[in-house]
Amino acid sequence: MTEFTLSDTPATTFADFGLHPNILQAVAETGYTTPTPIQAQAIPIVMDGRDVMGAAQTGTGKTAAFTLPILHRLMPFASSSASPARHPVRALILTPTRELADQVSDNVIRYCQATPLRSAVVFGGVDIGPQRDALRRGCEILIATPGRLLDHVEQKNVNLSQVGILVLDEGDRMLDMGFLPDLDRIIRLLPAQRQGLLFSATFSNEIRKLGRSFLNNPAEIEVAARNATAENVSQIAYPLSGDDKRAAVVHLVKSRGLNQVIVFSNTKIGTSRLARQLERDGVKAESIHGDKSQLDRMKALEAFKAGELEVLVATDVAARGLDMPGVPCVINYDLPYNAEDYVHRIGRTARAGASGEAIAFYAPDEERYLFDIEKLIKAKIPRGHLALPPAARVGVASRERVHGRDRANGSHDRGRRGGYSSGFGSTPPVDDFFSKPYVPQVSSAVVAEAEVNPAKAVAARKGVGVLLGGRRQ
Repeated sequence: MTEFTLSDTPATTFADFGLHPNILQAVAETGYTTPTPIQAQAIPIVMDGRDVMGAAQTGTGKTAAFTLPILHRLMPFASSSASPARHPVRALILTPTRELADQVSDNVIRYCQATPLRSAVVFGGVDIGPQRDALRRGCEILIATPGRLLDHVEQKNVNLSQVGILVLDEGDRMLDMGFLPDLDRIIRLLPAQRQGLLFSATFSNEIRKLGRSFLNNPAEIEVAARNATAENVSQIAYPLSGDDKRAAVVHLVKSRGLNQVIVFSNTKIGTSRLARQLERDGVKAESIHGDKSQLDRMKALEAFKAGELEVLVATDVAARGLDMPGVPCVINYDLPYNAEDYVHRIGRTARAGASGEAIAFYAPDEERYLFDIEKLIKAKIPRGHLALPPAARVGVASRERVHGRDRANGSHDRGRRGGYSSGFGSTPPVDDFFSKPYVPQVSSAVVAEAEVNPAKAVAARKGVGVLLGGRRQ
C-alpha cells in the first residue's frame, strides 16, 4: 500500500481539482469552497482511477471525497437518452445501514443535478416495488445495502456486469454487522477489472484484511492519527448509574436549553424505554432502532432534523448515516461494548468544522469500557462530577411512583408508546391472582352434568383431586 499524509497534498480549492464544470457548479451551489483534508487528498487519486483506503473521522466529508471524483469519471458515459440500456450501473456504493444509504443518495443527487447521470438507492424495510421500477429505468450510480441489493439480484432487477467502481462506505460497521458473506457474493458478481474504494472512520486489522481482499495496491490515506477522535469535540465522563443517568439527561437538556441532542443506548429495548421515560419527564424525545419500521425511523429523523425533538435516543446501527451539522451534544447513556463505536458515536457532533460536546455516563461496572476507549483513541477522557439538583432526582422518582400507581390501577395508556417499562428501583405491579391457592375450575359442561346427575359429578371431582395429589377415600 502507498501511504499519503496531509503534507503530500497542499490546500487547494475544488476548482483546482479539474472536476467537470457541471459538478463544480453543483458544489458551488452547496456553498462549499475549500475541500476538507480527506477530500484534498482523496479526490485527485480517485480521479486518476487508483484504489483507495481512506480513514478520517466521521463528519469530515468522506462522502464527497468519493462522490465528486466518481461523478467526474462517469461524465464521459453520461447520456440524455431515455433508454434504460444507455444507463447501466457503472458505480456501486455499498453502505451498512438504510440511513447512511439515504444520506449518500442525497449527496449524489445534489452533486449530479446538472448532469444527465442517474442514481438510485435501495435498502430494506420498505416496499421493493418502487425500487424495482427505478432500477429498471436505469441508473449509473447505485447506492445500496448488501441484503436488499442481493434481493434485487435474485429477482433479476439489476445487472452488475458493467460496474467499474465499487465503494464500501463505513467498512468497519459492515464487518461488525456480519455482512462479509454478502460482500463476497456481491464482489463475485462484479467485473474483475474495476476501481475499489474503502472508506471508514477507523482502521482495524480486520479492515486492512478486507481491503487486501478486493483492492489492488490501494493508496492509504489517513488525515489524522488512527482511530483518533475529532479535535473540535470536547469530551467528559461522569460516574452515574440507575435513575441518576436519566435525571442527568433531563437536567443537561433543560438547564442548558439544548435541542437536537443524540443519546446512545446499547439495546433496542433500552432505547424505547428511555425515550418513553424522557417524555414523561417533560423532554420531547423519540427513539430510533433496528426493530422500528423504516417509515417510523424516517418520521423520527425528520422530526429531529426539523428541531421538533430535544432528544433522539438511538442505537449504534440506527445512528449511522445521521448527518446533521446542528447537533451540539452527544450523550453516551450506555458506554459501547465495542470501543470503536465510541468514535462513530461522538462523530455525530462537531460536523462540517463545527464544535461539539461528547458526554459519557458510566456505572462502576462500566468503567472498564471507558479504559478500552481510552486505549483505542490513545487519549485520556477527563472525568467530572455532575451535581444533580435535588429537584431533578425527586422529579424523576415521583413521576416513576405515579406511573407505577397508574399501572397498578390499570390506567396506564399503552396505546401510543406500547408496553410496560420499569425504572431502576421500581417494583412492578403483581396481580393478586398469582398469590392465591389453586382452585380447580369447573367447566360449564360439568355444571350441566351435575344438575342432571349429582352423584356422577362428585365422582369426577374426586378423580381430579387424586390427579392433583389427593388420596382416595
